[in-house]
Amino acid sequence: MKRSKKLPRTRRPSGATARSKQRRAAPASRRLTPQQELLLFARDGARSFVQVLLAFVVLGGLAGGAWALWSVRPAPSYSSEGLATGSPFDVTFKVENENPWFALSNLSITCVVDHIRASGVPPTAAPAKQVRFPSSGTSLEPGQSATFTCPFRDVIGHTMNDDPDIVRRSEVYFRAEYDVPLLQSFRISANSAHFAFDTRLLPPRWVPKP
Repeated sequence: MKRSKKLPRTRRPSGATARSKQRRAAPASRRLTPQQELLLFARDGARSFVQVLLAFVVLGGLAGGAWALWSVRPAPSYSSEGLATGSPFDVTFKVENENPWFALSNLSITCVVDHIRASGVPPTAAPAKQVRFPSSGTSLEPGQSATFTCPFRDVIGHTMNDDPDIVRRSEVYFRAEYDVPLLQSFRISANSAHFAFDTRLLPPRWVPKP
């Protein structure tokens, strides 16, 4: 009786060998065509453009909000009482807050002699005197006003005060400092229009120059 021959066993490839064969058998990645590359670049460019556009929109919104807040900021307005007796430099002035929304907080006023024609006197400033607010404190709520006087004769000098024509050659203005609305840690400095003494009015008074 013949013995059957045993077939040789086939060895199974080890795990590392199998994986290497699979990698070799894996198809090579396709290279992008020029049209596909252009499309990819276009998508990336469009994404970057949208991001830049959104950044501009946000910055524009912030700038617009800041401009809107600045445009409605309170600004003091000034007027002069008429002269009955005494020197035009001793009249009482009025400062008013005409803003309907914001107060003039921590208001301080400086009186400035801008120039006196044909005198050579440089601009000279001094704090306002006898400032009378409608209530305690140094703020003007919307619609409120305060009065003050200016030491113009002191800053000009006694020698020039003897000149009877000096007032008609003088120009003055006022510098106000107050807190920025909603941001009390910052201050605004604002100069008024120039004022000249008008003797054609009855009684005469200081009026803004046109």
